[in-house]
This record gives sequence, structure tokens and C-alpha cells, in this order.
Amino acid sequence: MKKFILLIISFFLLISPVYAAAKGSILIENSTGEILMDENSKEHRAPASMTKIMTLLLIMESIDSGKIKLTDKVTISDNASSMGGSQVFLNPGEVMTVDELIKSICVMSANDSAVAMAEYVAGTEEKFVKMMNDKVKELGLKDTNFENVHGLDSENHYSCPYDMAMIAKELLKHDIILKYSSIYEDYLKKNDGSSIWMVNTNRLIRYYDGLDGLKTGFTDTAGYCLTATAKRNGMRLISVVMGEDTIENRSKDTIELLDYGFNNYKLKTLFDTNTKLGTTKVLDGKTDEVELKLAKDVTNLVSIEDDAKYDHKIKIKEIKAPVNVGDVVGTLDLYKDGKKINSFDITVKTSVKKANLWDYYKKNFKYIISGNI
Repeated sequence: MKKFILLIISFFLLISPVYAAAKGSILIENSTGEILMDENSKEHRAPASMTKIMTLLLIMESIDSGKIKLTDKVTISDNASSMGGSQVFLNPGEVMTVDELIKSICVMSANDSAVAMAEYVAGTEEKFVKMMNDKVKELGLKDTNFENVHGLDSENHYSCPYDMAMIAKELLKHDIILKYSSIYEDYLKKNDGSSIWMVNTNRLIRYYDGLDGLKTGFTDTAGYCLTATAKRNGMRLISVVMGEDTIENRSKDTIELLDYGFNNYKLKTLFDTNTKLGTTKVLDGKTDEVELKLAKDVTNLVSIEDDAKYDHKIKIKEIKAPVNVGDVVGTLDLYKDGKKINSFDITVKTSVKKANLWDYYKKNFKYIISGNI
């Protein structure tokens, strides 16, 4: 009897779907990249449709560079139309805008739309995949390799929670992505007059306070995955869970990660971009001095009860015209309890062009009149 029971158990284990043996997860704060929670975050796993975070990143960069526009019209290929898995049933020859395709990728995780956009940006899906892996190397990530743009299972297609969080962090530099990823439901109008009702695969968008993205995933190999992002009180968190056995556990673990971050940490703003830093001399400029400003707010991720003492030192290098807003001309070094913890770039408040002969004449004349020469 015991042998019979063991045979039955073995049979069901063999036919049951295989998920990752132990899930991996990570929680980071977006502006600093600081890791708040970590479990097997460098372990290779199938990312499923979270792959599309990289797909979307390259699309956003193509828009920012002017290579493509949201209003561009994309003709759907036979290849894109034939994609399985989650899709919006695009037909060969159908024409959709870049805006519509991005929306369907973010809301419905549409594989056909992802391939259509890859082909539009790079010419072929294969060339786009190379761009994806080149971007992985550019970001310095060591545990990711892509073989497609949609995330359907492939032998050498893998990532890990840490790398997915870093790719999501890069994607979030493009604010427009949240316009799409925060949509809970919408309609996609087809060329034949019909409409596809799209409901976001990330149900937490509707229920978790501050959550406005980013991307779910599921295959038999990957299990249930989710890269989520939420913002409260000026602090944005990114969480990643991979290899979950149910949607419910995926949501539960994501909520636990985000709750932990929001309940225990805060971003402390010590100086903002309006803080007056004084002026500095400009050599060979149309003006002799220029006001200084921070390139971004000086913040520090701290515990809720933080009462540390902060200090800072400003270092400005010699500035020679021309100098433009955004050029780094110095740093503000931040100290916590006497120990340096971070550096923040300082730029100029206004651009200063290089002086010409007429400018030098006016300056010298001014000095003569004032009696300083």
C-alpha cells in the first residue's frame, strides 16, 4: 500500500508545473538605488514578461533621441502577428501608432505589440535583442541575457531580481512610462472598427496606495513574477519578486516588501535646487561671475526615526567660459555624523558664453572708470 501511495505522489510531482525552487526578491529605493531587502537577488531566473521592461526602456530612449515619435504609425508584420502568449490579436498589415502599441505592452503585456515595436525601432527583432543585451552591458549588469523581446521561455533567456530592479530604475528616468503603466483598464481600437478591452495584468495598481507600475510576468518555467513601483511622501520604491507559485503570493510578497520600505524608511531632503550656494568667478566669460546651484536635491535615505547630524563641504573647480547649465563645476560632499556618505553635483544657474574683443573692451573701460586699473 505504501509503495502504491509513493507511486501516486511521484506521478503527480512529474506532471505538475515546475516553478523556481526558491523565490528571489529585492526592494530598492529609486533615487539612491539603495537595497532595503534582498533574498537570492543575484540568482538566475526566467523573467517572463518582465523582459518587456528592457523592451520599453529602449523604446523610450528611441523616443527621447527623436528616432521615433508617439504619433508614428507602425505596420504590423506577419512575424509580430504570429506571437503567442498574451496579445491584443494584431493582424498582418494592420496599422497602429507607437502610442497605442506602448499602451498595449504596458497594460496587456502584449507580445505582438512588443515584437512590432522592436521591428519598428531596430528593423528586426534579432537586431533589437542585440540592443537589449548591449544595454545590459552598458548598465554593468552581470546576470541577465535576453533572447527575445517578450519573455516567452527560451533556454538562455534569464535575469535576476537585482538586474530587473536596476533596469526598472533606468526605465523610471522616463516619466512618461508611468502614464501607461498606471492605466488599470482601457480600450484598444482596431483597424476594422472593433475594440479590445485591456485590463492591467498588475492588479495592485487598483488596490495599493501609490502603486503606478510596472510589469508582471508568468510562464510555467518562471512562475509568477512582478516588478512593482510605488511612491509615497516623495519616496519611490521598486520591488521585484520572481518564481512565485501563485498570483496571490506574488501580490502578498510585493505588498510586504513595499510596506516594509514605507514603514521603516524616508527620504530626507537636506538641500534643494533652490538653495543659494553663492557665486564663483568665470574666466574669459561675458560675465565675470555666475551663480551656483545644485544639479538635483540633496537627499538621504534614512530610517523613520533618524536624528543624525549632517554637515557638508562645497568644492568648486576653476571655471572657464563657455559654461552651460548642466555642466558639473563642483560638488557638495555630504557628511553624516562626521563621515562622508555621498557627493552631489553642482552646476551653474545660467549659461555664460565666451567673451569676445568687444566684451574685453567694455570690461576694461568699466575698470578704468571705476578707478580699479
